Amino acid sequence: MKVKIIRLFDDGFQTLGQLLVFDGLDKIFECKTLELSWKDNKSQISCIPVGIYQVKKTYSNTFQKELFQVMNVPNRDGIRIHAGNYVSQIKGCILPGQSFYDINKDSLKDVTSSQKTLENLEKLLSPDFELQII
Repeated sequence: MKVKIIRLFDDGFQTLGQLLVFDGLDKIFECKTLELSWKDNKSQISCIPVGIYQVKKTYSNTFQKELFQVMNVPNRDGIRIHAGNYVSQIKGCILPGQSFYDINKDSLKDVTSSQKTLENLEKLLSPDFELQII
């Protein structure tokens, strides 16, 4: 399977994207993503650079459970794909969700149904896969 995140919009506060899973040429899953804005890959305040990364399911001490971890990010570690709705819940990680919607009425887009979307991804993806961010 091939997994891609296509970044659609970065407004200086947040980055909105689309995560696609392909089996061969067939798209079999799609969801939205929420990340921090690009700030030169600075730890805890920036999204990670565009590139190709290995992702492995590993235990997170912060979340006290196994989560997908984006490996070998230059000068960064602990980058996870985890549930959450708001950009304020991110320190460099990736939040998956069903759709974009301003849940808390702060004029920023949030992602909806994040926990359920993450569960669907976990059922679909192997514990070790390649992620391309463009």
